[in-house]
Amino acid sequence: MIIKNKISTLGYFLKRMRDSGFITIKLYDKYSFQDPRKWSVMVDPGNRSVTITCYENREFKGDIIFEINDGGRLFPKNYNLKTNSMEIIITNLLERGVSQKTEDNDFLKK
Repeated sequence: MIIKNKISTLGYFLKRMRDSGFITIKLYDKYSFQDPRKWSVMVDPGNRSVTITCYENREFKGDIIFEINDGGRLFPKNYNLKTNSMEIIITNLLERGVSQKTEDNDFLKK
């Protein structure tokens, strides 16, 4: 049985980010089975351009880590966050100044 409403599911993650007011786009989700990466997204494209990659440790079922990258501007390079909570990810983004969508977002006008 596949559980669809968990943080490591791309569709669920995108929905929760968008429902929280972030512009979030899917970058890639076709990593090979041998690759521990499941998917990558970009948050606040064209402004902070933060990439979030979900990693799954297949040896320990349910062991998920999120790598957050923005080139070292707001987050330390290759910042890792081990959590099962969307609220923790959202709080980390907001506390570091990642923008939620506004009517002034240039990205939406292109």
